[in-house]
Amino acid sequence: MKPRDIPLFVFGLFCAAMMGLAIGAMWMVAAIYLRQAAPWMALPAGVALAWAIRHWIRRPGTGAAVLAAFATALAALYFNVLMAAILLASNFGMGLTEALHTAGTGMLLDLARLGLGRAEFVWYALGTLLAAWLAWRRTTPRR
Repeated sequence: MKPRDIPLFVFGLFCAAMMGLAIGAMWMVAAIYLRQAAPWMALPAGVALAWAIRHWIRRPGTGAAVLAAFATALAALYFNVLMAAILLASNFGMGLTEALHTAGTGMLLDLARLGLGRAEFVWYALGTLLAAWLAWRRTTPRR
């Protein structure tokens, strides 16, 4: 990596993180609407993130695959943290932001980890792998 590429890499990592957080929040809204956790939504989240990253990365390959996998894993983590905050808020009669501030990052991460079962982990891993594969693969040029 050339020294002039470092700011581009940092900016790409920042953009992937922000997209992952946005998809995680949208996933949470959809799960609330469905009234279930819906871990299968890791697949559409991975597809959306891979598509977005493929359209702002110059060339597909390892870099795009790593960014897509990172963004999808971050979306799944953020989704689980938000769902833990929602459960705390509903159980204690607080608002969502109050629950987020009161519980803190450590407690929310622990609650998210405790709520993660084997099936959820498999869905999240499949979504992450799908995102990496879609961002990595080379498309054939249109005629």
